[in-house]
Formats: sequence, structure tokens, C-alpha cells
Amino acid sequence: MALAPVKATELFGDAVSPKDAAVRMDEYTDAFNKSVGQSISDPSAIMAIKSGTSTFASASGDPVSTLEALATNKSLSPDAVGALNNALASQRLAMQDIQKDITLTSPLSTSFAAFDLEAPSKLLTPRPTPLRNKIARKKGVGTSHRVKRINGYTGTGTGGIGNTWPGITESTTTAFGSINYERGPKISYAADDLVLPYNSYSLSDSVSFDANFSGMGYQDLRQLSSTSTLYATMLMEERMMLMARGTASGYSGALSAPTFALASPVASGSQTALAATTYYVNVTADAGISGSGFGESILGTEANTVVASGDVLTVTVSTAVSGALGYNIYVGTATGAANLKYQGTLRGTGTFTIQGAGAIVTGNNAALTTTGAAASRASADTSAYSTGYDGILPTVLGANSGFNNAVNSTFSTSNPGVEYQNVFSGLYDAVKADPDEIFLNGADRKQLSDAIKNGSTANYRINLSQNEVGDYVGGAVIGALNNEITGKMVPLTVHPWLPQGVSPVLSYTLPIPDTEVTDVWANFMVQDYMGIQWPVTQFAYEFSTYFRGNFFCTAPAWNGAVSGIVKA
Repeated sequence: MALAPVKATELFGDAVSPKDAAVRMDEYTDAFNKSVGQSISDPSAIMAIKSGTSTFASASGDPVSTLEALATNKSLSPDAVGALNNALASQRLAMQDIQKDITLTSPLSTSFAAFDLEAPSKLLTPRPTPLRNKIARKKGVGTSHRVKRINGYTGTGTGGIGNTWPGITESTTTAFGSINYERGPKISYAADDLVLPYNSYSLSDSVSFDANFSGMGYQDLRQLSSTSTLYATMLMEERMMLMARGTASGYSGALSAPTFALASPVASGSQTALAATTYYVNVTADAGISGSGFGESILGTEANTVVASGDVLTVTVSTAVSGALGYNIYVGTATGAANLKYQGTLRGTGTFTIQGAGAIVTGNNAALTTTGAAASRASADTSAYSTGYDGILPTVLGANSGFNNAVNSTFSTSNPGVEYQNVFSGLYDAVKADPDEIFLNGADRKQLSDAIKNGSTANYRINLSQNEVGDYVGGAVIGALNNEITGKMVPLTVHPWLPQGVSPVLSYTLPIPDTEVTDVWANFMVQDYMGIQWPVTQFAYEFSTYFRGNFFCTAPAWNGAVSGIVKA
């Protein structure tokens, strides 16, 4: 509240006359105005005030000091002194606040700065699903999908059925039941009846009430939860279509543990030797996604060997496990699965070399690490599931594959693409297949492109376009391979989730009329995708996806693979 003006007679009660009081009032006012207009110019006084060793009251020319001197004037009335002291107290508090700087940490450690928070959150989440987008989804009913297939008859060269000479004479007879008739020989058939169970699949998420309501104005967290769960379901189905294995009748079943042998040869000039000690080793068969601890056989039998100074360690898998994408190598210096650490994956059968820490390696080699996943993750089989089905890789690498070309090496540089031409030839010889697409891992496609560009004997020419200022377009990538058997151009596609080392060669239709096969690969869905917002039963919003069906290849013999591709 503002103070009332002080009268001259109140300030100078000892004045002998009103005139004397007015003169003294003018002198007071003049002195007061001069004191307020003065400033502290002495640097030492300013520093003393900031350091706390002095106050404004002790500084020359300080208005507070002048006012305090006036307050001690015995000539002031008690009311005037009280009003002046109140004003001085307020001024001192103001001075204390003024002398403190405002920074990012003062007077609040959290500052007064605005938050430049951009809404909503950014989804840096790749989610390509090329197989799911391409392959047919058909209606299924009941508890299983059943299909009867005629795999061959006389003359087709398929299904294990041989040929029969059709020539006859007047005396040629053929038994029909218990009676022989003068007729040509009967043809033979090969057929099977598959019953593949349907399974249910689901993923879920929840958003607490606190999180949901706290996020209002920034992001719709229920929408984020539902969308993320849906995309996660699609991504996992994509991997299932690519790599899943089922244990039910009609499916490939779990991968068996591989057998292996150890050796400790002397390190070559380009290799880094291991420390001399005993090394313990175990190996599993890779089902495709072992990097996250999901998708490999159970452990085999642990083995060990002594590595002398100057030596390296080699692990050799000589016998392939049907359907395996490779072999995961675990090594340690103490026995037991918990002490063996993942070193890398052997692509195809062959030898994997463990070198000393820090070694620069490529292909089926690794520098010893003690930070990889422990072998104990493979104490139970994760290569196949009771609710699984056979995806593309188990089909093209399994017993029913049309042709699996296990190269167990890098791509040829002398005849680039020969690995695929051998698959084309094998499939055509077996069932007259004419594949439609090749899938590769990105590293394998690059290696194949480099083989064409850099092969010393490859008969390819690359033209580089150049504009008027001299810029040119560099790089070359292989986009398709011409099937040298049928003349068909087969496109190459990088699959984002395909493991390095295996390349399926797929047929989507059959080059045969009247097969009753519209799609070689198809999903049969009793119930396709559902999104379920569950009733609220607790302080959370809960969401689940659900679908029920299976994935099936009607004609696996029309598909093949190049496997055992060693990374360059």
C-alpha cells in the first residue's frame, strides 16, 4: 500500500515557525533527490557488496544509507520514523534480490527455460513385410487345412514314378483284377494326403491410465499402442513366413544338434594367434534368428582342445543338418554352457576359425570375444514350435526342396551367377520348374554385384553415364538373372529380414496347365487379423491382435535355394 506524503511539520516538529519548517523541508527534499540520483562507481565497493563483506548502506552515495541517516534524526516524529523504517526494510529486500544474477541454474536449478518438445514422438521403426504383402491370403475353415496331391504318374518323371514302355502285341495282356486282358500296361501314380493344423497367434500391449491421461496434448498413447502392436504382429508374421518351423505332423520339426571336430593349427601370416590355454566349444544348428536368442537347435556335445602359443582354433562341421541355415559357434576358456560365448555363425558346412582378440576377419572367421551371448540360451530347442508351421527357408532347404545348391563358399568371380544357374538347371531337370523370383540378403546381393564388376574373367561391360560438367553415376547392382535354361528373366529382391548366407529361389505359379494350383505359396486364414480393445478391468487400456491360420507350399519341388554363401 502506498505511503501518505509526510508533512513538513511532522518531519520537523522542533521548527520555530511554519516558515522554518518549510525551509528545512526544502533542504531535506533537495538532499534526498541528490542521494537517489547518485550511483556506486567505486569498483571495490561493488565487489565488496557482491562478496557479502559490505552492504549498500556502507557504500558512498548509497540512497539507503542516506535514508538510514535520516531515520536516526531525532527530530522526526515517531510515526514518520516508523513509516521510513518500513520503506527501508522493503528497499533492503529488493536490493538483496537485485544483486543475485538470473542464470540457467539460479535462482532455480531447473531454470525458467522453455521446453522445445516436438510432438508427437518420432517412430524410427522399419517395418517392411514384402512376403506378407505379396503372398495370397485365402479363407480357411475348421481346425486344419487338408490337401491331396498327385505328385507324379507314369511319364512325368516326378514323385519317384518310373517310365513304362507302351508298346504291345496281339498277345500282350495286363491284369485287371483277377483277369488278364489284351490291353496295354497300366500307369502308376504317386500321391500324398497332408493335414496341416491351424494355430492361433496374438500379441498384446497396455497403456496405464496415468500414462494415457498424462500424455494428452502431446500424443494419443492408446493409438500409438494399438498401431505398434499391429505392426509388431505383421513383422513377426513376416519372419514366421520366412523362417518358422513346426513340430506337428507334416512339418519339418526341430533341427538336430550338429557334430563337429576341433583342431589348433599354427596361425598363418595373416592370422592373429590365440592365447595358449584350453578352449571349450559347443555348436548349434541355426534356424535363422539366433542373434536374439531365438531360433536354434539344442546344444550338441561340448568338446575341448589345448591351443598352444602361436596357434588358432578351428571348428569343423562336416555333416550338414537338414534345414539348417548355418552353425552357431560358442567358445570359452571354462567348461559349461554359461561360460561359452557366441563367436559367429559358420555358413554351410566347413571350417570356422577363431583367432586372437582384435583380429580383422571376414568370412567364416571370428576374433575371440568374451561378451557374446552365452550358450546356455540353447539349453532348450528354439528352432521349432508346436504352434509353428514350415516357412520358406525350412521348405527350400528341407527334404522336399526341389534343389538346394550348398556352395559353402563365396560367390564365383570367374562365372558370376553360376550358383543360381545350377539351381535353375536342377529345378528344370527335376520338375520342369521355371522360378519367378530370387530373394537375397543385402550383403549377398552386394557380393554378387561385386563379383560381376570385379571378376577378372567375367564377360560383362559397365557403361558410366557422364553429364556436361563431368559428373558420373557410380556403382552397379545386379537386378535380375536370365535363366539360361528357359530364357526367363528372374528378378532379384533383397529381403530385409533374410539371414546372410541363404538365398531362396521361389516359384509363385506352376508352368503347367490345369494343375488346380493357383498359388504355390499361400496363407490359409480361419480368421485374419483382428484388433481387440479389451474391456477395462483395471486402471489400464489393453489391446491385442489375433489371427488363426497356417502357411503352406503346395509344390515345394518347384522351389530351391543357394545356401552356404560365405560372406566376402
